[in-house]
Amino acid sequence: MIHFPRTSLARELVDALSGDISLSDAPNGLFLAAPRRTGKSTFLRFDLCPELDRRGALPIYVDLWSDKGRDPAELITGAIRDAAVKTMGLGQKLKKSMKGKVAAMGVGVSFDPDAIGRRDGLSLPEGLVRLHEVAKRPICLIVDEAQHALTTKGGANAMSALKSARDQMNGPGSVALMLVMSGSDRDKLLRLVNSNAAPFFGSHISRMPLLGLPYVEHVTAEVRRTYPELGKVSAEELLTPFELFGARPQFFVDAINEAIRDAKSGRSFDETVLSLAKNAEEMAYEQMEATYMALPGLERAILWAMLESGGGFRPYDAKALAFYRKKTGKAVTAAQTQAALARLREREGPLVWKSARGEYAIEDAAMARWFEALRDLKRWPPSS
Repeated sequence: MIHFPRTSLARELVDALSGDISLSDAPNGLFLAAPRRTGKSTFLRFDLCPELDRRGALPIYVDLWSDKGRDPAELITGAIRDAAVKTMGLGQKLKKSMKGKVAAMGVGVSFDPDAIGRRDGLSLPEGLVRLHEVAKRPICLIVDEAQHALTTKGGANAMSALKSARDQMNGPGSVALMLVMSGSDRDKLLRLVNSNAAPFFGSHISRMPLLGLPYVEHVTAEVRRTYPELGKVSAEELLTPFELFGARPQFFVDAINEAIRDAKSGRSFDETVLSLAKNAEEMAYEQMEATYMALPGLERAILWAMLESGGGFRPYDAKALAFYRKKTGKAVTAAQTQAALARLREREGPLVWKSARGEYAIEDAAMARWFEALRDLKRWPPSS
Protein backbone atom coordinates (compact mmCIF):
# COMPACT_ATOMS: atom_id res chain seq x y z
CA MET A 1 0.00 0.00 0.00
CA ILE A 2 1.31 3.44 -0.93
CA HIS A 3 0.55 5.77 1.95
CA PHE A 4 0.30 9.43 1.01
CA PRO A 5 0.62 11.46 4.25
CA ARG A 6 -1.98 14.20 4.58
CA THR A 7 -0.37 15.96 7.51
CA SER A 8 -1.67 19.44 6.72
CA LEU A 9 -5.28 18.21 6.66
CA ALA A 10 -4.71 16.32 9.92
CA ARG A 11 -3.32 19.45 11.58
CA GLU A 12 -6.22 21.54 10.34
CA LEU A 13 -8.78 19.10 11.73
CA VAL A 14 -7.05 18.79 15.11
CA ASP A 15 -6.93 22.60 15.34
CA ALA A 16 -10.68 22.65 14.74
CA LEU A 17 -11.41 19.83 17.20
CA SER A 18 -9.31 21.51 19.90
CA GLY A 19 -11.24 24.76 19.60
CA ASP A 20 -8.28 26.64 18.17
CA ILE A 21 -10.24 27.79 15.11
CA SER A 22 -12.64 30.60 15.87
CA LEU A 23 -16.35 29.91 15.23
CA SER A 24 -15.70 26.27 14.31
CA ASP A 25 -18.36 23.82 15.50
CA ALA A 26 -15.89 20.91 15.49
CA PRO A 27 -15.53 20.80 19.33
CA ASN A 28 -19.20 19.72 19.37
CA GLY A 29 -18.41 16.92 16.93
CA LEU A 30 -16.74 16.65 13.55
CA PHE A 31 -18.77 14.79 10.92
CA LEU A 32 -16.88 13.78 7.77
CA ALA A 33 -18.39 12.15 4.69
CA ALA A 34 -16.36 10.55 1.90
CA PRO A 35 -17.18 7.83 -0.66
CA ARG A 36 -16.02 4.30 0.03
CA ARG A 37 -12.46 3.29 -0.83
CA THR A 38 -11.26 6.90 -1.21
CA GLY A 39 -8.73 6.72 1.63
CA LYS A 40 -10.92 7.96 4.49
CA SER A 41 -10.09 5.19 6.98
CA THR A 42 -6.40 5.28 6.05
CA PHE A 43 -6.34 9.00 6.75
CA LEU A 44 -8.11 8.60 10.09
CA ARG A 45 -5.81 5.81 11.27
CA PHE A 46 -2.44 6.85 9.87
CA ASP A 47 -2.66 10.65 9.75
CA LEU A 48 -5.30 11.92 12.16
CA CYS A 49 -4.56 9.51 15.05
CA PRO A 50 -0.79 10.20 15.05
CA GLU A 51 -1.41 13.95 14.88
CA LEU A 52 -3.81 13.75 17.84
CA ASP A 53 -1.23 11.77 19.81
CA ARG A 54 1.50 14.23 18.90
CA ARG A 55 -0.68 17.10 20.11
CA GLY A 56 -1.30 15.44 23.48
CA ALA A 57 -4.71 13.84 22.92
CA LEU A 58 -5.65 10.17 23.36
CA PRO A 59 -7.05 8.86 20.05
CA ILE A 60 -9.50 5.94 20.11
CA TYR A 61 -10.41 4.55 16.69
CA VAL A 62 -13.28 2.14 16.03
CA ASP A 63 -14.63 0.93 12.69
CA LEU A 64 -18.30 -0.07 12.92
CA TRP A 65 -17.91 -2.13 9.73
CA SER A 66 -15.09 -4.22 11.20
CA ASP A 67 -17.62 -6.79 12.44
CA LYS A 68 -21.15 -6.27 11.15
CA GLY A 69 -22.32 -9.25 13.16
CA ARG A 70 -21.81 -7.36 16.41
CA ASP A 71 -23.96 -4.55 17.72
CA PRO A 72 -22.26 -1.19 17.00
CA ALA A 73 -22.69 -0.32 20.68
CA GLU A 74 -20.48 -3.29 21.61
CA LEU A 75 -17.76 -2.17 19.20
CA ILE A 76 -17.78 1.38 20.59
CA THR A 77 -17.68 0.36 24.23
CA GLY A 78 -15.11 -2.33 23.43
CA ALA A 79 -12.77 0.25 21.88
CA ILE A 80 -13.12 2.50 24.94
CA ARG A 81 -12.48 -0.43 27.30
CA ASP A 82 -9.37 -1.41 25.32
CA ALA A 83 -8.09 2.17 25.46
CA ALA A 84 -8.66 2.23 29.23
CA VAL A 85 -6.76 -1.05 29.68
CA LYS A 86 -3.86 0.23 27.60
CA THR A 87 -3.80 3.63 29.31
CA MET A 88 -3.92 2.16 32.79
CA GLY A 89 -1.14 -0.31 32.00
CA LEU A 90 -3.07 -3.36 33.12
CA GLY A 91 -1.58 -6.82 33.19
CA GLN A 92 1.84 -7.19 34.76
CA LYS A 93 1.94 -3.62 35.99
CA LEU A 94 -1.14 -3.90 38.18
CA LYS A 95 -1.91 -5.98 41.21
CA LYS A 96 -4.86 -8.33 40.92
CA SER A 97 -5.84 -8.22 44.58
CA MET A 98 -8.35 -5.39 44.25
CA LYS A 99 -11.42 -7.65 43.84
CA GLY A 100 -12.57 -6.28 40.50
CA LYS A 101 -11.32 -2.74 41.02
CA VAL A 102 -8.11 -1.71 39.31
CA ALA A 103 -6.15 1.51 39.50
CA ALA A 104 -3.66 3.23 37.23
CA MET A 105 -0.17 3.16 38.70
CA GLY A 106 0.51 6.42 40.42
CA VAL A 107 -2.96 7.79 39.73
CA GLY A 108 -5.59 8.27 42.41
CA VAL A 109 -8.45 7.04 40.21
CA SER A 110 -9.64 3.44 40.30
CA PHE A 111 -12.21 1.64 38.21
CA ASP A 112 -12.66 -1.55 36.26
CA PRO A 113 -12.42 -0.88 32.50
CA ASP A 114 -14.53 -3.94 31.83
CA ALA A 115 -17.40 -2.27 33.69
CA ILE A 116 -17.74 0.46 31.05
CA GLY A 117 -21.06 0.12 29.29
CA ARG A 118 -22.26 -2.71 31.51
CA ARG A 119 -25.76 -2.50 32.96
CA ASP A 120 -24.46 -2.85 36.51
CA GLY A 121 -21.23 -0.95 35.84
CA LEU A 122 -20.28 2.42 34.42
CA SER A 123 -22.31 4.22 31.79
CA LEU A 124 -20.50 5.26 28.63
CA PRO A 125 -20.22 8.90 29.79
CA GLU A 126 -18.97 7.80 33.23
CA GLY A 127 -16.37 5.53 31.63
CA LEU A 128 -15.08 8.33 29.41
CA VAL A 129 -14.88 10.71 32.36
CA ARG A 130 -12.88 8.16 34.36
CA LEU A 131 -10.60 7.46 31.40
CA HIS A 132 -9.97 11.19 30.98
CA GLU A 133 -9.06 11.47 34.66
CA VAL A 134 -6.59 8.60 34.34
CA ALA A 135 -5.09 9.65 31.01
CA LYS A 136 -4.85 13.31 32.07
CA ARG A 137 -5.27 14.37 28.48
CA PRO A 138 -8.15 15.02 26.08
CA ILE A 139 -9.79 12.00 24.46
CA CYS A 140 -10.69 11.86 20.78
CA LEU A 141 -13.11 9.08 19.86
CA ILE A 142 -13.10 8.41 16.12
CA VAL A 143 -16.08 6.36 14.94
CA ASP A 144 -15.61 5.20 11.35
CA GLU A 145 -18.77 4.34 9.37
CA ALA A 146 -20.71 5.97 12.20
CA GLN A 147 -24.02 5.81 10.33
CA HIS A 148 -24.04 2.06 10.99
CA ALA A 149 -24.70 2.79 14.66
CA LEU A 150 -28.25 3.77 13.76
CA THR A 151 -29.07 0.29 12.46
CA THR A 152 -29.63 -1.01 16.02
CA LYS A 153 -31.30 0.37 19.11
CA GLY A 154 -28.13 -0.21 21.11
CA GLY A 155 -26.05 1.68 18.58
CA ALA A 156 -28.47 4.62 18.52
CA ASN A 157 -28.41 4.70 22.34
CA ALA A 158 -24.60 4.70 22.26
CA MET A 159 -24.65 7.77 20.01
CA SER A 160 -26.94 9.56 22.49
CA ALA A 161 -24.61 8.54 25.32
CA LEU A 162 -21.61 10.01 23.47
CA LYS A 163 -23.52 13.25 23.02
CA SER A 164 -24.19 13.28 26.77
CA ALA A 165 -20.51 12.61 27.49
CA ARG A 166 -19.55 15.50 25.22
CA ASP A 167 -21.90 17.85 27.06
CA GLN A 168 -20.53 16.75 30.45
CA MET A 169 -16.84 16.88 29.55
CA ASN A 170 -16.63 20.01 27.40
CA GLY A 171 -17.22 23.61 28.34
CA PRO A 172 -16.28 27.14 27.26
CA GLY A 173 -12.58 27.11 26.45
CA SER A 174 -12.19 23.47 27.51
CA VAL A 175 -12.40 20.40 25.29
CA ALA A 176 -11.88 17.10 27.11
CA LEU A 177 -13.78 14.90 24.62
CA MET A 178 -13.44 15.26 20.86
CA LEU A 179 -15.76 13.27 18.62
CA VAL A 180 -15.10 12.43 14.98
CA MET A 181 -17.87 10.64 13.11
CA SER A 182 -17.07 9.55 9.58
CA GLY A 183 -19.21 7.86 6.97
CA SER A 184 -19.09 6.67 3.40
CA ASP A 185 -22.55 8.03 2.64
CA ARG A 186 -23.51 11.60 3.50
CA ASP A 187 -27.25 10.87 3.35
CA LYS A 188 -26.95 8.19 6.02
CA LEU A 189 -24.58 10.21 8.17
CA LEU A 190 -27.14 13.03 8.12
CA ARG A 191 -29.41 10.85 10.28
CA LEU A 192 -27.13 11.70 13.20
CA VAL A 193 -27.67 15.45 12.89
CA ASN A 194 -30.72 16.43 10.84
CA SER A 195 -33.79 16.01 13.07
CA ASN A 196 -34.93 16.82 16.60
CA ALA A 197 -34.60 13.12 17.45
CA ALA A 198 -31.03 12.91 16.08
CA PRO A 199 -28.38 12.57 18.82
CA PHE A 200 -26.24 15.39 17.40
CA PHE A 201 -29.02 17.61 16.13
CA GLY A 202 -27.68 20.94 14.89
CA SER A 203 -24.24 19.75 13.80
CA HIS A 204 -23.39 19.71 10.11
CA ILE A 205 -21.72 17.27 7.74
CA SER A 206 -18.45 18.22 6.05
CA ARG A 207 -17.24 16.56 2.89
CA MET A 208 -13.78 15.17 3.47
CA PRO A 209 -11.48 16.42 0.69
CA LEU A 210 -10.72 13.72 -1.86
CA LEU A 211 -7.21 12.84 -2.90
CA GLY A 212 -6.18 14.73 -6.02
CA LEU A 213 -3.16 15.84 -7.99
CA PRO A 214 -0.71 15.83 -5.01
CA TYR A 215 -1.51 12.16 -4.42
CA VAL A 216 -1.14 11.33 -8.12
CA GLU A 217 2.20 13.17 -8.15
CA HIS A 218 3.28 11.11 -5.13
CA VAL A 219 2.40 7.85 -6.90
CA THR A 220 3.97 9.05 -10.14
CA ALA A 221 7.25 9.81 -8.36
CA GLU A 222 7.20 6.29 -6.90
CA VAL A 223 6.62 4.80 -10.38
CA ARG A 224 9.49 6.83 -11.86
CA ARG A 225 11.82 5.80 -9.06
CA THR A 226 10.96 2.10 -9.26
CA TYR A 227 10.56 1.76 -13.05
CA PRO A 228 12.89 4.30 -14.73
CA GLU A 229 12.69 2.25 -17.93
CA LEU A 230 9.13 3.54 -18.49
CA GLY A 231 10.56 6.92 -19.46
CA LYS A 232 8.41 9.99 -18.96
CA VAL A 233 5.40 9.34 -16.72
CA SER A 234 3.12 12.36 -16.40
CA ALA A 235 1.10 13.04 -13.25
CA GLU A 236 -1.16 15.34 -15.25
CA GLU A 237 -1.93 12.49 -17.67
CA LEU A 238 -2.65 10.08 -14.81
CA LEU A 239 -4.97 12.49 -13.01
CA THR A 240 -7.86 11.81 -15.41
CA PRO A 241 -7.88 8.03 -14.90
CA PHE A 242 -7.54 8.55 -11.14
CA GLU A 243 -10.69 10.67 -11.22
CA LEU A 244 -12.46 8.08 -13.40
CA PHE A 245 -11.69 5.53 -10.69
CA GLY A 246 -13.61 7.83 -8.33
CA ALA A 247 -10.40 8.98 -6.60
CA ARG A 248 -10.00 5.45 -5.20
CA PRO A 249 -6.32 4.69 -4.58
CA GLN A 250 -6.54 0.89 -4.64
CA PHE A 251 -8.19 0.70 -8.06
CA PHE A 252 -5.78 3.31 -9.40
CA VAL A 253 -2.68 1.51 -8.14
CA ASP A 254 -3.98 -1.83 -9.44
CA ALA A 255 -4.38 -0.25 -12.89
CA ILE A 256 -0.87 1.19 -12.70
CA ASN A 257 0.57 -2.23 -11.89
CA GLU A 258 -1.29 -3.77 -14.83
CA ALA A 259 -0.11 -0.97 -17.12
CA ILE A 260 3.49 -1.52 -16.00
CA ARG A 261 3.22 -5.18 -17.00
CA ASP A 262 1.72 -4.23 -20.37
CA ALA A 263 4.37 -1.56 -20.97
CA LYS A 264 7.01 -4.26 -20.94
CA SER A 265 5.33 -5.68 -24.03
CA GLY A 266 5.29 -2.34 -25.84
CA ARG A 267 1.96 -0.71 -24.89
CA SER A 268 1.81 2.95 -23.83
CA PHE A 269 1.75 3.23 -20.04
CA ASP A 270 -0.44 6.36 -19.76
CA GLU A 271 -2.91 5.18 -22.40
CA THR A 272 -3.25 1.77 -20.74
CA VAL A 273 -4.08 3.30 -17.35
CA LEU A 274 -6.69 5.57 -18.97
CA SER A 275 -8.22 2.68 -20.89
CA LEU A 276 -8.46 0.55 -17.74
CA ALA A 277 -10.16 3.40 -15.88
CA LYS A 278 -12.74 3.91 -18.63
CA ASN A 279 -13.45 0.19 -18.79
CA ALA A 280 -13.88 -0.03 -15.01
CA GLU A 281 -16.37 2.84 -15.01
CA GLU A 282 -18.36 1.31 -17.86
CA MET A 283 -18.44 -2.11 -16.20
CA ALA A 284 -19.60 -0.65 -12.88
CA TYR A 285 -22.40 1.28 -14.57
CA GLU A 286 -23.39 -1.73 -16.66
CA GLN A 287 -23.64 -3.84 -13.50
CA MET A 288 -25.82 -1.24 -11.81
CA GLU A 289 -28.07 -1.03 -14.85
CA ALA A 290 -28.39 -4.81 -15.01
CA THR A 291 -29.22 -4.97 -11.30
CA TYR A 292 -31.81 -2.22 -11.64
CA MET A 293 -33.47 -3.70 -14.73
CA ALA A 294 -33.69 -7.16 -13.10
CA LEU A 295 -35.77 -5.84 -10.20
CA PRO A 296 -39.53 -6.52 -10.06
CA GLY A 297 -41.72 -3.54 -10.92
CA LEU A 298 -42.43 -2.25 -7.42
CA GLU A 299 -38.85 -2.58 -6.19
CA ARG A 300 -37.67 -0.75 -9.30
CA ALA A 301 -40.19 2.05 -8.76
CA ILE A 302 -39.16 2.41 -5.11
CA LEU A 303 -35.48 2.54 -6.02
CA TRP A 304 -36.26 5.13 -8.72
CA ALA A 305 -38.10 7.26 -6.15
CA MET A 306 -35.20 6.99 -3.73
CA LEU A 307 -32.65 7.99 -6.36
CA GLU A 308 -34.76 10.92 -7.47
CA SER A 309 -35.44 12.17 -3.93
CA GLY A 310 -31.77 12.90 -3.24
CA GLY A 311 -32.04 11.94 0.43
CA GLY A 312 -35.56 13.18 1.18
CA PHE A 313 -37.25 9.84 0.61
CA ARG A 314 -40.66 9.31 2.29
CA PRO A 315 -41.72 5.79 1.30
CA TYR A 316 -45.34 5.83 2.46
CA ASP A 317 -46.66 9.32 1.80
CA ALA A 318 -49.31 10.03 -0.83
CA LYS A 319 -46.79 11.40 -3.32
CA ALA A 320 -44.64 8.26 -3.12
CA LEU A 321 -47.61 5.89 -3.42
CA ALA A 322 -48.85 7.82 -6.45
CA PHE A 323 -45.39 7.55 -7.99
CA TYR A 324 -45.34 3.78 -7.50
CA ARG A 325 -48.80 3.49 -9.03
CA LYS A 326 -47.75 5.52 -12.06
CA LYS A 327 -44.64 3.39 -12.65
CA THR A 328 -46.20 -0.02 -12.00
CA GLY A 329 -49.64 0.64 -13.46
CA LYS A 330 -51.49 -0.51 -10.35
CA ALA A 331 -52.36 0.71 -6.87
CA VAL A 332 -49.71 0.08 -4.23
CA THR A 333 -50.37 -0.05 -0.48
CA ALA A 334 -48.07 0.95 2.34
CA ALA A 335 -47.84 -2.72 3.38
CA GLN A 336 -46.73 -3.73 -0.11
CA THR A 337 -44.17 -0.93 -0.07
CA GLN A 338 -42.82 -2.08 3.28
CA ALA A 339 -42.45 -5.65 2.03
CA ALA A 340 -40.67 -4.47 -1.13
CA LEU A 341 -38.27 -2.33 0.90
CA ALA A 342 -37.49 -5.36 3.07
CA ARG A 343 -36.66 -7.37 -0.07
CA LEU A 344 -34.35 -4.60 -1.30
CA ARG A 345 -32.55 -4.63 2.06
CA GLU A 346 -32.32 -8.40 2.47
CA ARG A 347 -31.12 -9.37 -1.00
CA GLU A 348 -27.55 -10.52 -1.53
CA GLY A 349 -25.82 -7.23 -2.14
CA PRO A 350 -28.44 -5.01 -0.43
CA LEU A 351 -29.62 -1.96 -2.36
CA VAL A 352 -31.33 -0.15 0.51
CA TRP A 353 -30.17 0.85 4.02
CA LYS A 354 -32.50 1.36 6.98
CA SER A 355 -31.88 3.13 10.28
CA ALA A 356 -33.30 2.00 13.62
CA ARG A 357 -35.77 4.90 13.35
CA GLY A 358 -37.16 3.63 10.05
CA GLU A 359 -35.33 5.99 7.69
CA TYR A 360 -34.23 4.66 4.30
CA ALA A 361 -31.34 5.48 1.97
CA ILE A 362 -29.52 3.99 -1.02
CA GLU A 363 -26.97 1.45 0.28
CA ASP A 364 -24.21 2.33 -2.21
CA ALA A 365 -23.66 6.01 -2.96
CA ALA A 366 -22.12 5.01 -6.31
CA MET A 367 -25.62 4.10 -7.52
CA ALA A 368 -26.68 7.70 -6.98
CA ARG A 369 -23.76 8.85 -9.15
CA TRP A 370 -24.80 6.34 -11.85
CA PHE A 371 -28.35 7.72 -11.74
CA GLU A 372 -27.10 11.31 -12.00
CA ALA A 373 -24.83 10.44 -14.93
CA LEU A 374 -27.70 8.89 -16.91
CA ARG A 375 -30.05 11.71 -15.98
CA ASP A 376 -27.53 14.32 -17.17
CA LEU A 377 -27.23 12.43 -20.47
CA LYS A 378 -31.06 12.33 -20.69
CA ARG A 379 -30.89 8.53 -20.71
CA TRP A 380 -32.93 7.93 -17.59
CA PRO A 381 -34.68 5.60 -17.08
CA PRO A 382 -32.60 2.84 -18.69
CA SER A 383 -34.54 0.64 -21.09
CA SER A 384 -34.42 -3.11 -21.42
